[in-house]
Amino acid sequence: MSNDLETQAVITRAVFNADGLLPAIIQQHDTREVLMLGWMDAEALRRTLTEGRVTFWSRSRQEYWRKGDTSGHAQYVRGASLDCDRDTLLVEVEQIGVACHTGAQRCFDVDPLNPALGHPNA
Repeated sequence: MSNDLETQAVITRAVFNADGLLPAIIQQHDTREVLMLGWMDAEALRRTLTEGRVTFWSRSRQEYWRKGDTSGHAQYVRGASLDCDRDTLLVEVEQIGVACHTGAQRCFDVDPLNPALGHPNA
């Protein structure tokens, strides 16, 4: 984002849930791997768009946290977009270190499921 007016326009367009939060899918910019999901309120979204580092709202701690400030596993913003309903954010990042607090590279590595594959031509 280049200026405060553009950032405010994005925040105004975003559709936050009843708790004032927006789910943010975090994706590695070059490999397209989905790394994690976090939550942002309007201020976390503003910080993410203007500071170049991903900031979340912690629902459990009820405070802002910038990914990597304590772990060193930072997320540098490379792009961002709202989905077609404007109620989910995709943030493309350069991930430094692992993304998951468990030490896994991606949060979705820790509990893989075995769904039935249902393509009609399979």
